[in-house]
Amino acid sequence: MPLDQKGADARHAQLYRMVMEGHVCPFGLKSKDLLQRRGFTVDDHWLRTREETDAFQREHHVETTPQVFIGGERIGGYDDLRRHFGQHVKEEGETSYRPIIAIFSVGLLMAVAVSYVAHGSVLIVRAIEWFIAISMCLLGVQKLQDLDGFSTMFLNYDLLAKRWVRYAYLYPFGETLAGVLMIAGAFVWAASPIALFIGTVGAFSVFKAVYVEKRELKCACVGGGSSVPLGFISLTENLMMIAMAIWMPIRMYVIG
Repeated sequence: MPLDQKGADARHAQLYRMVMEGHVCPFGLKSKDLLQRRGFTVDDHWLRTREETDAFQREHHVETTPQVFIGGERIGGYDDLRRHFGQHVKEEGETSYRPIIAIFSVGLLMAVAVSYVAHGSVLIVRAIEWFIAISMCLLGVQKLQDLDGFSTMFLNYDLLAKRWVRYAYLYPFGETLAGVLMIAGAFVWAASPIALFIGTVGAFSVFKAVYVEKRELKCACVGGGSSVPLGFISLTENLMMIAMAIWMPIRMYVIG
């Protein structure tokens, strides 16, 4: 399957991607979009059958599609194309704070929205409470999506879970329940002890693993398979729970 002569043009790209009746390659679509956004004219060649795809791979000695050619030179697949344009390509196991940034950012925006609807203002103490409580719920949901994956990571460092494995499975339920009750401002007599207990145990566990034993671990705070490093973020999560556990009873039963 020879390349079109236009491939010699440096601003002209040849794209070969699978477009079959039951499957359209998503990386092919991404490659085409990236090329067009970079100002390339794209000759979009569809590989419509498995046989046609296999023949293309044999001819060009490649194992995957899509394949991009620029100026007569094979660039490769989507990740190779990103590297060609100097864009970052995440490697397996690479550290990333994106999940935790997304959770806290959405939690803050939700707290601001709820505060505005409920009180017509965002500059109130209740907005901070909602931010922490909503963030607890979002973090809990991340863990509940894959309890086995979370528990496996959690057992690497949590002091109580190492002694009682079932605690690793109960933790996400406790965090989520405490967050929901604190959002509602209901049953604080139950929510505060739960948050205080799991937050305190968690804080001691993280501090011991990271700052005393100097271990390099992945944080289970956003669920199993997380690439967020254990340390300040997880410690912050636990300290937020402790702060809410102490503050909520004071606000409700002392300040009134």
